[in-house]
Amino acid sequence: MLASSACGVCGAVMIEDLKRGLARLEPGPSIHASLLPGLVDKLRAGQGVFDRTGALHAAGLFTASGDLVCAREDVGRHNAVDKVVGRMLLDRALPASDRVLLVSGRAGYEIVQKSIAAGIAVVAAVGAPSSLAVALAREFNQTLVGFLRGERFNVYSAPERIR
Repeated sequence: MLASSACGVCGAVMIEDLKRGLARLEPGPSIHASLLPGLVDKLRAGQGVFDRTGALHAAGLFTASGDLVCAREDVGRHNAVDKVVGRMLLDRALPASDRVLLVSGRAGYEIVQKSIAAGIAVVAAVGAPSSLAVALAREFNQTLVGFLRGERFNVYSAPERIR
């Protein structure tokens, strides 16, 4: 698979081009709904540069039981995801089908696209998902959670993974 640090949409002519190489995700893992709000605090605790600057996004990969596997920061949300996925690639831990990806901002199409390519079945975002992200998550059987704030969140696709 060819990967770049771009947002995932750059250079694409048609929506279908953005789906090339993606495979529908298998069922699993099952995540307890009460686990999700705590992930935000765990990711935030690992954002050292954000603490000093207030200007970075973060992405964190967690186990289904809520343990932080890897967290990275960057000015761009999609770059933070690239750093997490890259670490998993170097660790030979892809596909990460039994993991949960959390992003500190909104869930754009590029976040969903890259996480599907990495085999990540559950993606949660503090902010809103784009309509294109929701459509892609539904098409490829990815659980997409948005507006994860406090004890509340919305599930936009594949809700069967949240119990």
